[in-house]
Parts: sequence; C-alpha cells; structure tokens
Amino acid sequence: MTLRLVDAASAQDLATYLARAKRVDDSGDVRLQAVGGVLAAWTCVVPGRGLGSSGLVLGLRTFALAEPTTSDRTVPLGAVTDRLARSGTEIPDPPMTTRPAWGALSPPRSGWEPVGTVPDARLRDVALSGIEEVAQGAPEGSGSAAVADLRSRVWGRSTDTVPPVPAGTAFGLHVLGFLRPDERSEVSVHTTGPWMRTATDRGFVIAR
Repeated sequence: MTLRLVDAASAQDLATYLARAKRVDDSGDVRLQAVGGVLAAWTCVVPGRGLGSSGLVLGLRTFALAEPTTSDRTVPLGAVTDRLARSGTEIPDPPMTTRPAWGALSPPRSGWEPVGTVPDARLRDVALSGIEEVAQGAPEGSGSAAVADLRSRVWGRSTDTVPPVPAGTAFGLHVLGFLRPDERSEVSVHTTGPWMRTATDRGFVIAR
C-alpha cells in the first residue's frame, strides 16, 4: 500500500524528522500508523528495558494524508527516507517490515491529564548535559553493553523541573528538533498511567 502525503511541504517535514531520528540510531525503524487522513510516524529515541519497557522514549510527528488510509507497519528508517527522496510525496511499501519491541507498544489516544509545563530552555540544558556525560563516560572502544547501560542510567533520571520529566524526554525533544529557541517557550506535559507525553507545536515525545 502506498501512503500519499498531502503536499511536498509535508513530505519534506517527514524527511527532516526521519533524518534526525537516523542520527540517533542509523539502523533504527519507524512505525507508520495511518488512520483516516492522518499519518502518525513513531520513532524510538531511547529503547526501554525489561518486560515493561521502562525508560522507553518515543518520538511522534503527525502528517496529513492525501486520501483516507488504514495501515500500520514498522519499517527501516532508511527505506522510508530513500523512497521519499525518489518519489516526492509518496511512500511506496518498503520490501521489508521490522518488529522492534517498542513497535508493539501503543500509548493511549485518550485519558491524558495535564500536569504542567517546563521551559524549552531548561530541557535543552538537560539534553546537552546528558549528551556530554554519555560522550565522556563512553570513550571510543567502549563495549556496546556498557554504552547501553550508561545511556539507560543517564536518560532514565528525572529532571529537577516542576513537573519532573525523564531526562530522556529532554534528549528526544532536543535531537528531534522539537524545542524552540524562544526563551519564553514552554513544553506541555500530560500523563496517563505509566506514560508521560511532552508536546510542542513541532512534535511529541512520549516516555514510559
């Protein structure tokens, strides 16, 4: 099934978003969830651990489709960026699907309760500090297991903001380009059950 975005600007926005997600994990995946006239593009910023996927951080952007469609597939990021580069506003079916553990988890669509806001600038500081800590604590040659453990510890911590959010949320908002340069901008925070959703007018980051 071919997904058709409503216009070239939407296609460019999707390509930019997925390029940023690839910088986090070059071999990562994207879940393309189409419902009616909307395409939800999910990416993984920080993989969760354990049966409950504690520490999971997902990025989400939504895009208008040219026609109502129902589809839900998880595919390699590179397969989608390659197709967008060739076909403009269309995403032909990639030849393969993937099954990352996070792809089976669907945050609820309703029931979210507002719990406050956090300044963009504060979350940017948290993200940059965490990136530096990971870089210093995982020098070249570090084993993949050690690096994964370090990232889990750094991004699993809560910020000292009110309300507190996982540091991995700040990382996701920063690397996916969702934070704004305006010092007065604030990120809205909602929760439901074990999930926390942070949002700006540029996109969403959902943590568990």
